[in-house]
Amino acid sequence: MKYVSTRAGDSAAQPIGFLDAVLAGLAPDGGLYVPESWPTFTHEEIAAFAGQPYAAVAAAVIGKFADGEIPTDVLEEMCAEAYGTFAHAATCPVTQLGPNLFLAELFHGPTLAFKDVAMQLLSRLYEYILRSKGRTLTIVCATSGDTGGAAVEAFRGRSNVRIVAMFPEGRISEVQRRFMTTVEDRNVANLSLEGSFDDCQAILKAMFADGQFAQAVDLSAVNSINFARIAAQAVYYFTTAVALGAPHRKVAFAVPTGNFGDAFAAYVAVKMGLPVERILVATNSNDIMARAFEDGRYSRGNVAATQSPAMDIQVASNFERLYFEAVRRDGLETGRAFRAFADTGVIDIPPGALATMRELFGGASTGEADTSRAMLATLNETGRLIDPHTAVAISAAKRTTLPSDATPLIVLSTAHPAKFPEAVHAATGVTPTFPRADRHLADKPERFDRLPADAAVVMDYVRSFAGA
Repeated sequence: MKYVSTRAGDSAAQPIGFLDAVLAGLAPDGGLYVPESWPTFTHEEIAAFAGQPYAAVAAAVIGKFADGEIPTDVLEEMCAEAYGTFAHAATCPVTQLGPNLFLAELFHGPTLAFKDVAMQLLSRLYEYILRSKGRTLTIVCATSGDTGGAAVEAFRGRSNVRIVAMFPEGRISEVQRRFMTTVEDRNVANLSLEGSFDDCQAILKAMFADGQFAQAVDLSAVNSINFARIAAQAVYYFTTAVALGAPHRKVAFAVPTGNFGDAFAAYVAVKMGLPVERILVATNSNDIMARAFEDGRYSRGNVAATQSPAMDIQVASNFERLYFEAVRRDGLETGRAFRAFADTGVIDIPPGALATMRELFGGASTGEADTSRAMLATLNETGRLIDPHTAVAISAAKRTTLPSDATPLIVLSTAHPAKFPEAVHAATGVTPTFPRADRHLADKPERFDRLPADAAVVMDYVRSFAGA
């Protein structure tokens, strides 16, 4: 199987294999890699996932995308190791909140966030590829909070990878920051940048656009622009849906999202054959995706700081992948639209493409007061503490009417409440407790550098770190 850029036809970018796509992250023309065609499962194959260990389902799903580039036994071992790091035996268990309302708990990994699901596997993919090629890479990660911690934890101490995590100063929780900055391994550097996550993401894209720099440091990325992240996240859509009766009945998902990678992973599962009635994209007040589905205009706004900081994003990189699919894989149109967006901050989605998106996707935004109310109501009604990102999705889910009352609606719970203790306590009066393994975080010294949100300055820093 080959992977093509979403801007294919608009450039000289050539199709590449799965392993090369993993290492590259971003295509050289600025587009994002997607498979040339979507691999599929039959209903019988999906039904057979019932009762299987999570790692076995992951190996089956990733195996479709790797298409023989990784031996089956090696891939199965990678998945077993990756998900052996999770604290729950089911990896991503499903619990019930109410009639036909369920919670997919994605926060049982080492850094208590859903990003662990993909990152633990991605680090092992990198190790396998780099050992065979005898290469060392520099990974630069732009994070709105959880990706950085998951990446640092997954790649720390690995001899063939250097990692630099960039996060926006003062715009992530202390716990999110400490999962990055308390790591002592010499292959890890952390940067606190003056600006928003969108500034961090723009700097990362500028690094890839500078071919000389990217080659000099052997640059790679593990943000959700890397398709392997999306493929790994598609797995829990299969496992949660099958647990609730798929493929014999459809399910629906409410996905708290900022960069749209998690929601696009649901789309990938659908393209692979999973019957899904609706994907509800739940945003906070940084509602670029909710507005896009509602009024057909993908329009960048100013980033507002909220109590759900991992979603404080106004440029959702993975929307380019969905746009590419909705315009019938027209790379020329996709390249034109997103180059124009970089200049103007606006894309008016073509009517046909918008209609295609709306067949599966809907959007809903939730303000700060409703987010707090959702945390308190969930505690009062179920006895469970939830984090503010999960609360955004629950609030959106309760305001959504599905075509069938019998359709299970699965809310993705993307972080443990202990990652956002101040917000949870303010809303509920209860301070969440850390799992035992993570209670040492508050006592460890931090290590990070502060820089302006200036691409040239950051690139000099990365070049120096890579050289050292």
